Amino acid sequence: MDVISIGETMVLFTPNTMGKMRYSNQYTTRIAGAETNTLIGLSRLGHQTGWISQLGNDEFGAQIVTAVRGEGVDTSQVTINENAPTGIFFKEIVNQDNVNIYYYRKNSAASQLSPDLLKQEYIANAKFLYLSGITPALSASCKETIYQAITIARKNGVKVVFDPNLRRKLWSEEEARETLLSIAGQSDIVLPGIGECEFLFESRDYKKAADSFHALGVETVIVKLGERGAYYSTNAGADKGHVEGFTVKTVVDPVGAGDGFAAGVLSGLLDGFPVAEAVKRGCAIGAMVCTVNGDIEGLPDRAELHQFFDVGARDEVKR
Repeated sequence: MDVISIGETMVLFTPNTMGKMRYSNQYTTRIAGAETNTLIGLSRLGHQTGWISQLGNDEFGAQIVTAVRGEGVDTSQVTINENAPTGIFFKEIVNQDNVNIYYYRKNSAASQLSPDLLKQEYIANAKFLYLSGITPALSASCKETIYQAITIARKNGVKVVFDPNLRRKLWSEEEARETLLSIAGQSDIVLPGIGECEFLFESRDYKKAADSFHALGVETVIVKLGERGAYYSTNAGADKGHVEGFTVKTVVDPVGAGDGFAAGVLSGLLDGFPVAEAVKRGCAIGAMVCTVNGDIEGLPDRAELHQFFDVGARDEVKR
């Protein structure tokens, strides 16, 4: 297995018309989860991926596992909880400048993940363990599960990749900061956004933030800078640089761009690219995701990615 991940995926309901949801009577559903977004992105590029999670014994859970498995992600480590539901959430688009998200995930099946559900051999046989800061925020048992997965990975030489993916509504700032820094300090590669750097280190100076991550023991730090691309630093700053982003002419939906970026970076590393080239692939996929509505709909396969670089490595993204 190339990359495995642990986390919650939910069903997203979006009204077919704009305005307050109280007036909506038709919805479109999609699956949405940071970890599966990245795994699906990697799968489309031909990499072997696996997902560890828990779903309810309901139609939403069936929808999710069918969709994720259909994208080529191994779901053999997804368990069914008979006593808890699959999480769902709603995106209310009142107008282009007013979008509200409503989560119904409390006590969901995924929030009840526990360390005993982990199979050591499954994690040990992967090249990368990809984690986000969302999962440990869901519950105490989820946090324990993440730490146990990291212990197994490090014991078996599996590289740990961590995207802080801060969700302020899920926990207190104190607990979030402490936990995210703790997990980062046990990771080989960290993929923070500039806003997360500010939250963790009280500064938007991404170079200083990279140095702070290195001080925790992180080997490679890649800071996402949105349309400006990304900054990378490895070997405690011995190899570092800035990779320019791709200008997106029309941003349709930026949600999921960071997950696509992670897929691009990991794909490049799996293909043996230098870090700078892997980051460039991440920037490209992040830009491509922004041009399509939905978290995973804009993720390219390898032919589409090659075409993007052949004709689209110019400074504008057109899809």
